[in-house]
Amino acid sequence: MGIQKYCIMVLCAVSFSVVQISSKFDFTNIKCNSFDKEFSDFEHCYIKPINRSYKYVAVKVKLFKTPITKVNIGIFKRFNGYNGYRPFMYNITVDACRFLNDTKRNPTASYLYSFMKPFSNMNHSCPFDHDLIVDKLPIQFVNDQVTKVLPVPEGDYVYETNWFAYGIKRAAVKVYGTIS
Repeated sequence: MGIQKYCIMVLCAVSFSVVQISSKFDFTNIKCNSFDKEFSDFEHCYIKPINRSYKYVAVKVKLFKTPITKVNIGIFKRFNGYNGYRPFMYNITVDACRFLNDTKRNPTASYLYSFMKPFSNMNHSCPFDHDLIVDKLPIQFVNDQVTKVLPVPEGDYVYETNWFAYGIKRAAVKVYGTIS
């Protein structure tokens, strides 16, 4: 009976001990392309490393014409044995103005929009008659989104947005990252 109590106490101690397994997200690259320079152009698009543990993304696009009507948002993952990236979890297209009028209507788009909302001036309803800015989106914020809010498996990923006006793709932004 004494050995059984000892084993139960050890088992309880092991099962109640806190083992923290944590993932870490890191930006690896960003690419911004304007397909119609008369419609829009990127003033800047970069990842800025401040030190070993802090870096951020900054994007500013100048809109020469409006409106942006649709946005396609997708997350892609690099899988072993394949060239390039494959769709992972989400790849949706939303009517930008309708979505911004009621962001709770589409939970998936709302989650993907939450990656940049606090660091962007794209947080009001249409029309957008000004430059679009994502300013100093920190790696720590994205890390929380992909490891705590909705845990994502380790790997290499691309968060891609394609911006449409009048049915024509006008611009694309791809943010590359790794979860380890």
